[in-house]
Amino acid sequence: MRSMKTDVRFGDVNWGTLRHLLPHLTEFRLRLSLAMLCLVLAKLASVGLPFVLKHIVDDLDSAGSMGSQLVSVPLGLLLAYGVVRFSNVLFGELRDTLFGRITERAMRRVGLQVFRHLHSLDLDFHLNRKTGGLSRDIERGTNGIAFLLRFMVFNIVPTLLEVGLVVGLLLWNYDVWFAVIVVVAVIVYIAYSVIATEWRTRFIRAANLAESESSTRAIDSLLNYETVKYFTNEAYESRHYDDELARWETARRQNRLSLFALNGGQSLIIAAAMTAAMVLAAYNVRAGAMTLGDFVLINAFMMQVFMPLNFLGFVYREMKGSMANIEAMFRLLQVEARVTDSADASPLQVAGGEIEFRNVSFHYQAERPILKGVSFRVPARAKVAVVGSSGAGKSTLAKLLFRFYDVTGGAVLVDGQDVRSVTQQSLRQAIGVVPQECVLFNMSLFENVRYGQVDATDEEVWQAIRLAHLEGFVKQLPKGADTLVGERGLKLSGGEKQRVAIARAILKRPPVMVFDEATSSLDSESEKLILQAIREISAEQTSLVIAHRLSTVIDADQIVVLDQGQVVEQGSHEQLLQLQGHYARLWALQQRQPRSADSGGAGTVADLTASQ
Repeated sequence: MRSMKTDVRFGDVNWGTLRHLLPHLTEFRLRLSLAMLCLVLAKLASVGLPFVLKHIVDDLDSAGSMGSQLVSVPLGLLLAYGVVRFSNVLFGELRDTLFGRITERAMRRVGLQVFRHLHSLDLDFHLNRKTGGLSRDIERGTNGIAFLLRFMVFNIVPTLLEVGLVVGLLLWNYDVWFAVIVVVAVIVYIAYSVIATEWRTRFIRAANLAESESSTRAIDSLLNYETVKYFTNEAYESRHYDDELARWETARRQNRLSLFALNGGQSLIIAAAMTAAMVLAAYNVRAGAMTLGDFVLINAFMMQVFMPLNFLGFVYREMKGSMANIEAMFRLLQVEARVTDSADASPLQVAGGEIEFRNVSFHYQAERPILKGVSFRVPARAKVAVVGSSGAGKSTLAKLLFRFYDVTGGAVLVDGQDVRSVTQQSLRQAIGVVPQECVLFNMSLFENVRYGQVDATDEEVWQAIRLAHLEGFVKQLPKGADTLVGERGLKLSGGEKQRVAIARAILKRPPVMVFDEATSSLDSESEKLILQAIREISAEQTSLVIAHRLSTVIDADQIVVLDQGQVVEQGSHEQLLQLQGHYARLWALQQRQPRSADSGGAGTVADLTASQ
């Protein structure tokens, strides 16, 4: 099981994830302080409005009963009412504007943190991920951050403070029953909101899950567009996508109905409380215990309390929804990579680039070992090939050298340094890889080559293109090197993508090169050109060549033969033929097979096992 950190949970939502947001509130301390000041001023203006309104009504009532005209005092109060109301709105807008920068920066920081963390996770995580669902989780999570930060800081605590101020003022100035009505209504309202929201959170999570599953299905199908067409499975894909959408529709309907129940209950509590307060106020006015202005003040205070309280119910409900949205994203930050740098890891010091596999054992699943005590050396600046039948574990060696996985036994060393004792960044900077399947970015061919060394000059990129014998192909393209290659390079053939991969490796010029079936998708003529390029760039580098076709590695200084995860033979091409063993049988078999059949066995069972 992949380990994860634990957090405190309340209900069914992990509130401990909020700790990831708190540091972002202190990045702009002055801006935060000014926003809080505006919040306090806005609340003071808000609480003062009903008192100004009370005096206006009482003065107007007195003036009306005396038959006099509007005098200066009510006019001044009216002007004061306008100033106070404008101040309330102004300070609220200033607060939101000041805090907006903090929210946007938090979204940026957390989004970047998640992106970096995903790149830090090991290959096993990415082989098992669902890209569509993952992208939706991140999108919903980053959008939920803005809501959480803004409303948690500027609505929940201030609203409760405002309720406390109103209750205190009612106790000080009026009958205790007004305060009782407010307190009871607030307690019942909050209790109902919490219970009902906890109940309906499961529907929010179900809707999000259904949305992620449908997105995953759609993206997976579109990425495999050609496969769908090959087998005329458009109707099959549409049917499965509709099944996912049907589950989403059901979850959304349940979510909507539960929202109706929540809003209806909240509205009933507020209406009952306001009605009770107004009936009591009207009774006191008729009894002469309160003035008409007091009646207006009580009405304003009830609205003052219950409007933000109603909004508080919305905020709490949406916060729970946002927490359900971002929980999956924050859970990504809790996933711990299985391949990590040790505490005392140091940069790799490359002298000649010698590689050694020392009694290496490895398995993806314990019940199925892939490598069993593999030992061999690749001397500095030498070219060593690893060959064998499909499933022998050849490509797994490259993954262990690049430290996509850690060995389960033995050690992999570069210039005598265990790859587990050096930083992953320095190790991978020292190794260039031409993979069996080159996946390109959806940008120009030129920029895909430059990806091998992002700060390379245009001339250096063109030189790599020429050395990879890619220039002739580039000149045939309508837009030349500026041609977009399509998502994952789908506009290029397998051979063209492999030549781009070789150009990338040439541009990087690392001390150690790994060629993993680098010519598996090339025709005979292109293969000769690429093999010549490999010989040229391998002359001054240590090269580990993983091959299925033996004809591509007959010039290697040494050939290591793998079978069933074990080294069965080692030697040069001529020496291995003389042994009349496993290599000689493979050689004889491939010499009798046509080229198309020979090039079809590039994949390995071990690699398929890794993706399960």
